[in-house]
Amino acid sequence: MGTDNLFHKRKAKASELLERRKARRASYDKVLIVCEGEKTEPNYFNELINFYKLNTANVEIDGTCGSSPKSVFERALELYQKEECRGDAFDNVYCVFDKDSHDTYDETLIKISAQKPEGVFHLAISVPCFEYWLLLHFQYTTKPYHATGSSSIGDEVLKDLKSVFPEYEKGSEDIFKRLSDQLEFAKENAQRSLTHALANHTDNPTTYIHELVDYLQKLKLTLDG
Repeated sequence: MGTDNLFHKRKAKASELLERRKARRASYDKVLIVCEGEKTEPNYFNELINFYKLNTANVEIDGTCGSSPKSVFERALELYQKEECRGDAFDNVYCVFDKDSHDTYDETLIKISAQKPEGVFHLAISVPCFEYWLLLHFQYTTKPYHATGSSSIGDEVLKDLKSVFPEYEKGSEDIFKRLSDQLEFAKENAQRSLTHALANHTDNPTTYIHELVDYLQKLKLTLDG
């Protein structure tokens, strides 16, 4: 009898906590964004959320999973399943990672595309790396990138970014703010480069970050109602 009472008390407490969490949220989607790296990408999206005054109870950003595509997906799945078990699943989950030279990239794309429930898990990938998305804030380019000598493929993108954005440093906390005036230009460039890449049967270079940004902007419109 005592055990039954304890079980019901715990269940009632869990239900109460769940309702409190839901009450703190706005009426729009509950979103999870899992990023490779601990600073650059999480900082960028945290800035974006603050800029658009989105509810942090609605949009969760995680950057604690390491840098491989596989680790990003596994972390996203872990957090999704945890909330699902609580009865409070995320509406959309975005996996943010680079192709770079990761050997788990292709298999991770397949896993995310096949993940159930359908339409919940999304790719927000960049080829070769996130810095290509930042470069598109300054110019449209479809120049393919390759490692050269001791310079990695990511280093090659960084050189081009530094040529137009010399103050850029990985892990900075003000990248979104510095580039916000050029955001729509970057989105247009990203879509153009993606269309070009698909027509030419390549992915180098491409980025899907603009789709995630656009989605978050639409949440802002929902907020403004």
